[in-house]
Amino acid sequence: MTRASESLKFALITAVYFVLLSGVLPLPSKLQDEVLPVLPLWAIVTLGAYLLFKLGYGVFSFNDVPEAHKELMKQIEQAKTDLRRRGVTVD
Repeated sequence: MTRASESLKFALITAVYFVLLSGVLPLPSKLQDEVLPVLPLWAIVTLGAYLLFKLGYGVFSFNDVPEAHKELMKQIEQAKTDLRRRGVTVD
């Protein structure tokens, strides 16, 4: 998805939300007064929970990817070698 289409989608969702929140389209009063005002906060909390789950699962399953583990260990050794060459003490 391109940056322009992402921006357009965000603008469209925001416009629909503000149209619903302003009451231009008739909605049940309970939905209008209790659900719509907290919808952005709910979306942020839900997104945060999803991203924390993805991060936790990625950390949990990191050892299940031996190629990535080997590549990371190789990069760490290269960094240590480079730092030692520059005079930094590395354990």
